Amino acid sequence: MNRYFIEVGYKGAQYSGFQVQENAHTVQAEIDHALSTLFREKMESTGSSRTDAGVNAQQNFLHFDTELPLHPQFLYKINAILPDDIVLRAIYQVPPDANSRFAALARSYEYTLYTRKDPFLKDRGYFFPYKMDIAALQEAAEVIKGYSDFTTFSKRNTQVKTYICNITESYWTVDGERIVYNVTANRFLRGMVRGLVGTMLRVGRGKLSMEQFKEAIESLDCTNADFAVPPQGLFLMKVRYPDGLLQPISFDRQ
Repeated sequence: MNRYFIEVGYKGAQYSGFQVQENAHTVQAEIDHALSTLFREKMESTGSSRTDAGVNAQQNFLHFDTELPLHPQFLYKINAILPDDIVLRAIYQVPPDANSRFAALARSYEYTLYTRKDPFLKDRGYFFPYKMDIAALQEAAEVIKGYSDFTTFSKRNTQVKTYICNITESYWTVDGERIVYNVTANRFLRGMVRGLVGTMLRVGRGKLSMEQFKEAIESLDCTNADFAVPPQGLFLMKVRYPDGLLQPISFDRQ
């Protein structure tokens, strides 16, 4: 039995999230359907990172097992089956015990705001035409790195056993009318990035002081976080694995 990691990207607008759900249209279900169609047998993949309804990904990974040989035009064939808003970018040979979720060392997200109306960013960002204190946003982003328990920023009804996350990067970038929050951690909780962004925006708008922001984090109470930012501004940008784990497989071009 061979195990493969596949690298995918997708727009989440038309989906009820990434992970397969009963009676719901999901990204993973479309990928499993494409694999099953090409291999002509039922295929079930395992995803590295779950994204919520409407959230996008520049890079996400899944793994699957098969004894069957790969089609010589595997990438072309799978992408021909997949809908236009999902792309399979690459496939990698990995050891049989490698797990796309548990082998991941870190995940990086971006959340995009834009402050001037722009129809080209409507489905890729959050229109937020308000005056903000960028220095306060940066200070809040830096404060976050000093904490490890992010219970405050986890939505309820989650099955995780720990709320501890190691955030290694947390900062804002400003490019004209585009303001982007960048965050990298070993793991993320359900709704965590949007909760961080929404709560930091209250700091940037002067509606929450830095001390109140710290108190919200330390309260370990999700009612003190603001999750009310839309999903389309959120992108899973990168999933990082140990060096040498991913061995790319090349295929003929169509």
